[in-house]
Amino acid sequence: MSVLLVEAFYGGSHKQLMDLLQEELQEDCVLCTLPAKKWHWKARTAALYFMQTVPTSTNYRILFASSVLNLAELAALRPDLGKLKKVLYFHENQLAYPVQKYQERDFQYGYNQILSCLVADVVVFNSAFNMESFLTSIGKFMKLIPDHRPKDLEKIIRPKCQVLYFPVRFPDVSRFMPEHKLARLEKVIGVKRNGDAYQLEGLPGQQKSRALMKNSNAHRESGLCEAQPGLYTTQHEGLPSPLTAPARLNKSEASESTNPCQEEDKQHLTFNLSNILSGRDYQQRPLHIAWPHRWEHDKDPETFFKVLLKLKEKDLPFHVSILGEAFTEIPDIFSEAKKALGSSVLHWGYLPSKDDYFQALCMADVVISTAKHEFFGVAMVEAVYCGCYPLCPKALVYPEIFPAEYLYSTPEQLFKRLQNFCKRPDIVRKHLYKGETAGFSWAALGGKFRSLLAAEPREDL
Repeated sequence: MSVLLVEAFYGGSHKQLMDLLQEELQEDCVLCTLPAKKWHWKARTAALYFMQTVPTSTNYRILFASSVLNLAELAALRPDLGKLKKVLYFHENQLAYPVQKYQERDFQYGYNQILSCLVADVVVFNSAFNMESFLTSIGKFMKLIPDHRPKDLEKIIRPKCQVLYFPVRFPDVSRFMPEHKLARLEKVIGVKRNGDAYQLEGLPGQQKSRALMKNSNAHRESGLCEAQPGLYTTQHEGLPSPLTAPARLNKSEASESTNPCQEEDKQHLTFNLSNILSGRDYQQRPLHIAWPHRWEHDKDPETFFKVLLKLKEKDLPFHVSILGEAFTEIPDIFSEAKKALGSSVLHWGYLPSKDDYFQALCMADVVISTAKHEFFGVAMVEAVYCGCYPLCPKALVYPEIFPAEYLYSTPEQLFKRLQNFCKRPDIVRKHLYKGETAGFSWAALGGKFRSLLAAEPREDL
């Protein structure tokens, strides 16, 4: 157990990454976590908790933690851990994080992350946007200190930094896809169905890879070709050279829901999908819009629901599935919007089962983000993998991940795109996605993570 994994906020993408690393490293790692509740308290106090609970071991070589943890505090409180090679992973950064009302205490969160970077040996960001927005904000952020300000911190931290995209383990979702998505997939990558599986027609191994590379570079639609070994051939700026290891299937995993009406809505989902999505006239069904984000202010649900209600006012037909996770404080707009949207709601609430979640995404036509904050966007990448047409703000990380045609600049532009799609849902159902998802897969990125976690500890400590 040479790798110590520490996660102070074990939920969402933080949990997803730690679980993936633990699965890959197996007996060569120890995972120590705190639950994903009361984020502010975890950021302030997690180091003290882990000082007491992380088991001692002479076998540790690497400490890998997310930036929620104050790594400087933990290294000082546990000198044995301070001697390890310390890798800090940024899912998000507090220097570019929107707050509803700034308070002086909020300074501490960004300050903690700067301290953590200074003691870390390697600082990893899940996107170039995340890295640059953090590093270029350090100088301005430190000016909040009234006097005796430290200098040149960006110059000290930047050489330690690198971009390593969040690795998504894409499961086989072909069994969840409606007929038109399966047909579209066949058209894109030249596959034929054999029961629930896919086989490339008449091509030996290397030719299959070349054929898929050629087609997926131009029209990567759902990423299902990732189930085949040797297909990770798409180069992306900032990405490591892809590996040829096949992606593994993602097991269904249940977690406790914070949405009180989840069980009712889960039944609602199953019932509606079987009725609304069955039959040969799927192309005639209303546009199905998905919103798979946390129910919090930084995802700007107000803008999203305002656009949907405007569609509703114009009597445009659509269905909507709200799939994100709710926490302790739920913005009022959710209960208000659910009532106002009425029969347009297909599903409402968090789906703890990964199979249910991916099924819902496969049945959707369009996936929307209205986020004010996003440093990668796992949910959007997963939705595109499931064949959804993405619409994202032309800001934050999105231009780094998605081609320009999937970006909008204003809520009015978003409304006009959706208005057109409501009138002509066949547009998105026939569309061939012009980006790619394979570059964000564990198969493409796993080698880089393994290298990161296999290095020797620093000798000068």
